[in-house]
Amino acid sequence: MPAQQVQWDTLRVACRLQLIYTEDVGDPRLDEFRDLTTADRRPDRPGGRGLVIAEGTVVVRRLVESPYPVRALLGVERRIEELEPDLAGLDVPAYVTSADVMAGVVGFHLNRGVLATADKAPQPSVADLVRDARVIAVLEGVGDHENLGALFRNAAALGVDSVLLGPGCSDPLYRRSVRVSMGHVLRVPFAVASGPAEWKAALDVVREAGFRLAALTPRPGSVPLWEAAGDEKVALMLGSEGHGLSDEALAAADVAVSVPMADGVDSLNVATTGAVAFYELTRRREGAAGWEGAVADARR
Repeated sequence: MPAQQVQWDTLRVACRLQLIYTEDVGDPRLDEFRDLTTADRRPDRPGGRGLVIAEGTVVVRRLVESPYPVRALLGVERRIEELEPDLAGLDVPAYVTSADVMAGVVGFHLNRGVLATADKAPQPSVADLVRDARVIAVLEGVGDHENLGALFRNAAALGVDSVLLGPGCSDPLYRRSVRVSMGHVLRVPFAVASGPAEWKAALDVVREAGFRLAALTPRPGSVPLWEAAGDEKVALMLGSEGHGLSDEALAAADVAVSVPMADGVDSLNVATTGAVAFYELTRRREGAAGWEGAVADARR
């Protein structure tokens, strides 16, 4: 028996993976990965199947470690092999094919060489989201998938405990958001309050839990961010790339804050602003020594 076949037979036993080799672009078993560029049929869109799709070995590893139930993998042989240590005990089909067949299925050439699909997991209530938190991000109108993914990655890196998504935010579990977040959207807890009444009720829950709602805005009258950074519990509100926070969100805030900037510049990309603010809040919350510990805890 060829050495490669022995290796794959060993992997099959160790991982309980159902290794399935296919070179058929039209194989119906690959439909969960098909047409990722076609908006009305994409499997990660509500109009498709609403699945979570992880792209690349790093993100697939985080998916496997997350509470999202993995359904299947599709990849070239080398990438599936790289994931061997992370797939132990995973009883799902793994479709092994060529890069050209993968491109024909998904609709573009995938440099990362592997995809995984998963079902969505139940999300916490707003009350659960804030129960043990000290710094949370409250987002309104962040409709760009890549900005949203970057915000989740920044939140994970800088010790933000959880994220509340309000009206106008895109689904953080869309493939592009998951990819840009490097899979951290799968580990940072979040809740969604999309309707006006639901949004107002969610902000009330945050405030009742002892958080100070700090709205990031360049409008006149805002105070430097660090004036709110020392509060015990802070809910940092960030708005859309174009218009920022709505008048209703600003009215609901306890304080308007800003990141001081050089003359001639009044704003930053929302993900960049989030990174600056998350760092400031977490650093001041924990102190110089404690900040390192807080970030280390967030990375676990």
